[in-house]
Amino acid sequence: MIYRSKAPLRIGLAGGGTDVSPYCDLFGGAILNATVSLYAYANIEPIDEPSIILHAIDRKECEEFPLENDLPINGKLDLLKGVYNRLARENNLGNKGLQLSTYVDAPAGSGLGTSSTLVVAIIGAFAEMLRLPLGEYDIAHLAYEIERKDLLMTGGRQDQYAATFGGVNYMEFFAEDKVIVNPLRIRQQYLFELENNLLLYYTSTSRESAKIIAKQSENVTNKKEKSIEAMHQLKQQALMMKEALLKGRLNEIGEILDFGFQQKRQIAEGISNSLMEEMYETARKSGATGGKISGAGGGGFMIFYCPNNTKYSVMEAVSKFGGYYKPYQFVDHGMRSWTV
Repeated sequence: MIYRSKAPLRIGLAGGGTDVSPYCDLFGGAILNATVSLYAYANIEPIDEPSIILHAIDRKECEEFPLENDLPINGKLDLLKGVYNRLARENNLGNKGLQLSTYVDAPAGSGLGTSSTLVVAIIGAFAEMLRLPLGEYDIAHLAYEIERKDLLMTGGRQDQYAATFGGVNYMEFFAEDKVIVNPLRIRQQYLFELENNLLLYYTSTSRESAKIIAKQSENVTNKKEKSIEAMHQLKQQALMMKEALLKGRLNEIGEILDFGFQQKRQIAEGISNSLMEEMYETARKSGATGGKISGAGGGGFMIFYCPNNTKYSVMEAVSKFGGYYKPYQFVDHGMRSWTV
């Protein structure tokens, strides 16, 4: 038998960064995001040999370990190892080996939540194999704990919940790892129009989000007023985006994104850079009314809101930077697993 799962990546639309500690612990955070038709996949196949084989197909990395050992966390395939180690400690995996293979539709460090989504997908495959009675909140919280506490990876909390729940969600974050996911019932025609106008552009650069997020957390800890006030404004942006989408005021989306772009620059160094700024201004001059750098910033994907059929002129204008447009659709489902 083979146990499979897939979990969708997400586009962050508003509130980015307010899901990161210590800000959300002190003030509460709010994020609005939507899952798209780009996925992280995980497959588990039991094998007769006493070995654990890990294979990240998209990264062309493969390792094999003896069955009885805790897998070493050493910077290579750590997400796969982290999930295996946690679930092996807490559940009886038996004395048979297995091969875990993964694939992600977007590059690591691209700003679509690839790492957390991959962890959710791997948990889903193990939950399918072990028949674990885990709900959405359980899976998302377990993914968060593996990344942030077991593997000590810096980051926020939205990605694990987006990948698990799916759809368009307004999420609230509080102290003691409390998260509330509020699914939004947005009319289909509004989503179609948003999807039509929102250009997803890969800059052909990746970034290490941990350094940017660590600086952001440091600014809050050190009570940097400029950074904290910007995060307050980003939390307000999530409310603005929520109201605009629910009421169909799509003509406001670009301005709301631009408001967030201006605020996010103030959070920490490295979120934006001269190349990102030039791309953004080029898109604006070509018809985009706003946009943002996806994820922690510094590279990866950018999104541009292009009303009135301007996305084609924006696509042509930003193509000179060497990136590419990524087709997608919004999806209303989160992680799914099955057996073949």
